[in-house]
Amino acid sequence: MKNLPIIFCLILSSLAFSVIGLVFSSNIQLGSLTPTTETLDESGNPIEGDPLFPVTMPGVAQQGEAVYVDLGCIACHTQQVRRAGFGTDIDRGWGKRHTVARDYVTQGHVLVGSQRVGPDLKTIGERQEDANWHHLNLYNSKIISGDRSIMPRYAFLYDVREIEGTTAANALQFEAGSPYAPAAGFEVVPTQRAEVLVEYLLSLKLNYSLPEAQISEK
Repeated sequence: MKNLPIIFCLILSSLAFSVIGLVFSSNIQLGSLTPTTETLDESGNPIEGDPLFPVTMPGVAQQGEAVYVDLGCIACHTQQVRRAGFGTDIDRGWGKRHTVARDYVTQGHVLVGSQRVGPDLKTIGERQEDANWHHLNLYNSKIISGDRSIMPRYAFLYDVREIEGTTAANALQFEAGSPYAPAAGFEVVPTQRAEVLVEYLLSLKLNYSLPEAQISEK
């Protein structure tokens, strides 16, 4: 029993060194990552004059990211394209290449996620470029996916109001005869939160290569 303090200190030291090792090794490996050009020059440096990737999201998309976080979308959606051989993401068309650590260096919130109740969203801005599609999906996902959808409705992000004069330019466009369309003489208009959220979703793209993750020419 007299050696118990020594044993305790040794155990504590081992745990401390393990944690420090994980933190420092990760920082050495990933902490210096910055945006870079799609390919490197012969010296392994970014090519001067070429655009850098990933780019920083526009301010309006950053506002939408905050709404995305607030609504808890990360609970059901990931934002990571798995490497070929470790999943079917690329075969499903969820990305032309797998994601790497550098893809997230410009993000204030890294929303990689851990489970997929719904599809991965890392490239949803490429897969679906129609803002009206996104608004309809948020207003009621059954409009897009039918009764099989379990995605919650975010109708509170929209105002159903009587049309005064002409229909608003940003009013949702429903298919003729849709059971989800508002009553005659009314329109569904996105709130500011809905507008910025859709801008965020449209910004989610993986349409560039990185030295460590090239888009296949196939």
